[in-house]
Amino acid sequence: MTGGTFDDDDDDGGAAELFCRPAAAQTPRLLIVPGLHDSGPAHWQSWLQASWRPSARVAQRDWHMPDLERWSARIDATLERAGGGGPWIAAAHSFGCLALVHHLARSVAAGPHSPIRAVLLVAPAEPDRFGLADALPQRPLGLPAMLVGSQNDPWMSAGSAQRWAGRWGCQWVNLGEAGHINAEAGFGPLPLARRWALAMQQRLAQQQRQRTIEAAEAAFPRSSHEQRSFHSFAK
Repeated sequence: MTGGTFDDDDDDGGAAELFCRPAAAQTPRLLIVPGLHDSGPAHWQSWLQASWRPSARVAQRDWHMPDLERWSARIDATLERAGGGGPWIAAAHSFGCLALVHHLARSVAAGPHSPIRAVLLVAPAEPDRFGLADALPQRPLGLPAMLVGSQNDPWMSAGSAQRWAGRWGCQWVNLGEAGHINAEAGFGPLPLARRWALAMQQRLAQQQRQRTIEAAEAAFPRSSHEQRSFHSFAK
Protein backbone atom coordinates (compact mmCIF):
# COMPACT_ATOMS: atom_id res chain seq x y z
CA MET A 1 0.00 0.00 0.00
CA THR A 2 1.30 3.48 -0.85
CA GLY A 3 2.70 5.34 2.17
CA GLY A 4 3.48 2.29 4.32
CA THR A 5 4.20 -1.41 4.59
CA PHE A 6 2.08 -4.04 6.26
CA ASP A 7 3.16 -6.78 8.66
CA ASP A 8 0.98 -9.78 9.56
CA ASP A 9 1.40 -11.35 12.99
CA ASP A 10 -0.16 -14.85 13.21
CA ASP A 11 0.95 -15.62 16.76
CA ASP A 12 -2.66 -15.45 18.00
CA GLY A 13 -3.64 -18.64 16.14
CA GLY A 14 -4.79 -17.20 12.85
CA ALA A 15 -6.48 -13.96 13.87
CA ALA A 16 -3.84 -11.81 12.21
CA GLU A 17 -3.26 -8.35 13.58
CA LEU A 18 -2.50 -5.78 10.92
CA PHE A 19 -0.12 -2.92 11.49
CA CYS A 20 0.76 -0.07 9.18
CA ARG A 21 4.21 1.41 9.41
CA PRO A 22 3.89 5.11 8.48
CA ALA A 23 6.35 6.13 5.79
CA ALA A 24 9.29 8.20 6.94
CA ALA A 25 8.46 11.89 6.82
CA GLN A 26 10.18 13.88 4.09
CA THR A 27 12.41 16.76 5.08
CA PRO A 28 10.62 19.86 3.80
CA ARG A 29 12.47 21.73 1.10
CA LEU A 30 13.59 25.24 1.99
CA LEU A 31 12.88 28.15 -0.33
CA ILE A 32 15.01 31.28 0.17
CA VAL A 33 13.38 34.51 -1.03
CA PRO A 34 15.90 37.39 -0.82
CA GLY A 35 15.12 41.08 -0.92
CA LEU A 36 16.53 43.92 -3.00
CA HIS A 37 20.11 43.40 -4.23
CA ASP A 38 19.99 39.70 -3.21
CA SER A 39 21.49 38.28 -0.02
CA GLY A 40 25.27 37.92 -0.10
CA PRO A 41 27.39 35.14 1.41
CA ALA A 42 27.50 36.89 4.82
CA HIS A 43 23.69 37.19 5.04
CA TRP A 44 21.68 34.96 7.39
CA GLN A 45 19.67 33.63 4.42
CA SER A 46 22.86 32.27 2.83
CA TRP A 47 23.89 30.80 6.20
CA LEU A 48 20.49 29.11 6.60
CA GLN A 49 20.47 27.76 3.05
CA ALA A 50 23.96 26.27 3.49
CA SER A 51 22.72 24.36 6.54
CA TRP A 52 19.57 22.94 4.94
CA ARG A 53 19.17 20.37 2.21
CA PRO A 54 17.31 20.26 -0.04
CA SER A 55 16.86 23.97 -0.73
CA ALA A 56 16.40 26.47 -3.54
CA ARG A 57 16.81 30.23 -3.92
CA VAL A 58 14.63 32.57 -5.93
CA ALA A 59 16.79 34.50 -8.40
CA GLN A 60 15.32 37.73 -9.75
CA ARG A 61 16.10 38.96 -13.25
CA ASP A 62 16.70 42.46 -11.88
CA TRP A 63 17.65 42.62 -8.21
CA HIS A 64 17.51 46.41 -8.18
CA MET A 65 13.96 46.89 -9.52
CA PRO A 66 11.26 46.10 -6.92
CA ASP A 67 8.47 44.87 -9.20
CA LEU A 68 5.94 42.94 -7.10
CA GLU A 69 4.27 41.06 -9.95
CA ARG A 70 7.55 39.97 -11.52
CA TRP A 71 9.13 39.02 -8.20
CA SER A 72 6.07 36.99 -7.26
CA ALA A 73 6.09 35.27 -10.66
CA ARG A 74 9.74 34.29 -10.12
CA ILE A 75 8.67 32.42 -6.97
CA ASP A 76 6.13 30.52 -9.09
CA ALA A 77 8.79 29.74 -11.67
CA THR A 78 11.33 28.58 -9.09
CA LEU A 79 8.85 26.18 -7.48
CA GLU A 80 7.72 24.86 -10.86
CA ARG A 81 11.30 24.31 -11.99
CA ALA A 82 12.09 22.40 -8.78
CA GLY A 83 9.18 20.04 -9.41
CA GLY A 84 7.29 17.83 -6.98
CA GLY A 85 8.68 15.86 -4.10
CA GLY A 86 7.19 17.12 -0.88
CA PRO A 87 6.28 20.30 0.95
CA TRP A 88 8.21 23.56 1.08
CA ILE A 89 8.92 26.05 3.84
CA ALA A 90 9.98 29.55 2.83
CA ALA A 91 12.24 32.14 4.49
CA ALA A 92 11.98 35.64 3.04
CA HIS A 93 13.69 38.95 3.74
CA SER A 94 12.77 42.58 3.05
CA PHE A 95 11.03 43.07 -0.33
CA GLY A 96 11.12 39.30 -0.75
CA CYS A 97 8.54 39.09 2.06
CA LEU A 98 6.11 41.16 0.00
CA ALA A 99 6.69 39.00 -3.06
CA LEU A 100 6.13 35.85 -0.99
CA VAL A 101 2.82 36.90 0.57
CA HIS A 102 1.66 38.10 -2.85
CA HIS A 103 2.53 34.68 -4.30
CA LEU A 104 0.55 32.96 -1.54
CA ALA A 105 -2.51 35.18 -2.00
CA ARG A 106 -2.47 34.76 -5.76
CA SER A 107 -2.17 30.97 -5.51
CA VAL A 108 -5.27 30.85 -3.31
CA ALA A 109 -7.25 33.16 -5.58
CA ALA A 110 -6.28 31.81 -8.99
CA GLY A 111 -4.48 28.50 -8.36
CA PRO A 112 -2.65 26.27 -8.48
CA HIS A 113 -2.26 26.16 -4.71
CA SER A 114 1.27 26.84 -3.54
CA PRO A 115 3.27 23.88 -2.15
CA ILE A 116 4.60 26.21 0.56
CA ARG A 117 3.35 25.09 3.97
CA ALA A 118 4.99 27.61 6.34
CA VAL A 119 6.69 30.99 6.00
CA LEU A 120 9.23 33.07 7.89
CA LEU A 121 9.08 36.79 7.07
CA VAL A 122 12.10 38.70 8.35
CA ALA A 123 12.30 42.50 8.27
CA PRO A 124 9.64 43.07 5.58
CA ALA A 125 9.91 46.23 3.52
CA GLU A 126 7.18 48.79 4.18
CA PRO A 127 4.54 48.28 1.45
CA ASP A 128 3.54 51.97 1.50
CA ARG A 129 7.07 52.95 0.42
CA PHE A 130 6.37 51.19 -2.87
CA GLY A 131 2.65 51.98 -3.14
CA LEU A 132 1.82 48.29 -2.73
CA ALA A 133 -0.32 48.08 0.41
CA ASP A 134 -3.52 47.50 -1.58
CA ALA A 135 -1.87 44.80 -3.71
CA LEU A 136 -1.09 42.64 -0.68
CA PRO A 137 -3.45 40.33 1.25
CA GLN A 138 -5.43 41.97 4.03
CA ARG A 139 -6.34 38.73 5.79
CA PRO A 140 -4.53 35.78 7.41
CA LEU A 141 -2.24 33.84 5.09
CA GLY A 142 -3.82 30.54 6.11
CA LEU A 143 -0.61 28.72 7.09
CA PRO A 144 1.92 28.80 9.94
CA ALA A 145 3.76 32.13 9.69
CA MET A 146 6.21 34.13 11.76
CA LEU A 147 7.07 37.79 11.16
CA VAL A 148 10.31 39.06 12.68
CA GLY A 149 11.01 42.78 12.97
CA SER A 150 13.08 45.21 14.99
CA GLN A 151 12.78 48.49 16.83
CA ASN A 152 15.05 50.41 14.48
CA ASP A 153 14.54 48.88 11.03
CA PRO A 154 14.87 51.73 8.49
CA TRP A 155 12.60 49.84 6.08
CA MET A 156 9.62 49.25 8.38
CA SER A 157 8.76 50.51 11.85
CA ALA A 158 8.08 48.02 14.61
CA GLY A 159 4.51 49.30 14.87
CA SER A 160 3.83 48.77 11.19
CA ALA A 161 5.47 45.33 11.26
CA GLN A 162 3.27 44.31 14.17
CA ARG A 163 0.15 45.53 12.36
CA TRP A 164 1.01 43.52 9.23
CA ALA A 165 1.77 40.50 11.39
CA GLY A 166 -1.70 40.74 12.90
CA ARG A 167 -3.29 41.23 9.50
CA TRP A 168 -1.55 38.16 8.05
CA GLY A 169 -2.08 35.99 11.13
CA CYS A 170 1.65 35.77 11.88
CA GLN A 171 3.40 35.15 15.15
CA TRP A 172 5.13 38.46 15.88
CA VAL A 173 8.74 38.56 17.11
CA ASN A 174 10.56 41.83 17.91
CA LEU A 175 14.36 41.44 18.01
CA GLY A 176 14.86 44.88 19.55
CA GLU A 177 17.67 47.07 18.22
CA ALA A 178 18.47 44.83 15.24
CA GLY A 179 18.24 47.21 12.27
CA HIS A 180 17.20 45.57 9.00
CA ILE A 181 18.29 42.14 10.28
CA ASN A 182 20.87 41.67 7.54
CA ALA A 183 24.63 41.32 7.24
CA GLU A 184 25.15 45.07 7.65
CA ALA A 185 23.29 44.88 10.97
CA GLY A 186 25.50 42.00 12.08
CA PHE A 187 23.26 39.09 11.18
CA GLY A 188 25.22 36.38 9.45
CA PRO A 189 23.96 33.43 11.45
CA LEU A 190 20.39 33.87 12.69
CA PRO A 191 19.72 30.94 15.05
CA LEU A 192 16.04 31.91 15.32
CA ALA A 193 15.62 31.09 11.61
CA ARG A 194 17.21 27.66 12.03
CA ARG A 195 15.03 26.91 15.07
CA TRP A 196 11.95 27.95 13.10
CA ALA A 197 12.87 25.64 10.20
CA LEU A 198 13.39 22.68 12.56
CA ALA A 199 10.10 23.39 14.32
CA MET A 200 8.26 23.48 11.01
CA GLN A 201 9.93 20.21 9.98
CA GLN A 202 8.64 18.58 13.15
CA ARG A 203 5.17 20.04 12.71
CA LEU A 204 4.87 18.84 9.11
CA ALA A 205 6.12 15.38 10.10
CA GLN A 206 3.46 15.14 12.80
CA GLN A 207 0.79 16.17 10.31
CA GLN A 208 2.00 13.54 7.84
CA ARG A 209 1.91 10.83 10.51
CA GLN A 210 -1.63 11.82 11.47
CA ARG A 211 -2.79 11.69 7.85
CA THR A 212 -1.23 8.24 7.48
CA ILE A 213 -3.03 6.98 10.59
CA GLU A 214 -6.37 8.43 9.50
CA ALA A 215 -6.08 6.99 5.99
CA ALA A 216 -5.21 3.54 7.32
CA GLU A 217 -8.07 3.58 9.82
CA ALA A 218 -10.53 4.61 7.12
CA ALA A 219 -9.36 1.81 4.83
CA PHE A 220 -9.22 -0.90 7.50
CA PRO A 221 -11.81 -0.52 10.31
CA ARG A 222 -10.45 -2.02 13.52
CA SER A 223 -11.65 -3.35 16.83
CA SER A 224 -10.93 -1.17 19.85
CA HIS A 225 -8.01 -3.45 20.77
CA GLU A 226 -6.50 -3.14 17.29
CA GLN A 227 -6.94 0.66 17.31
CA ARG A 228 -5.01 0.92 20.58
CA SER A 229 -2.26 -1.30 19.20
CA PHE A 230 -2.05 0.67 15.96
CA HIS A 231 -1.80 4.07 17.63
CA SER A 232 0.86 2.79 20.01
CA PHE A 233 2.85 1.37 17.08
CA ALA A 234 2.46 4.43 14.82
CA LYS A 235 3.80 6.79 17.45
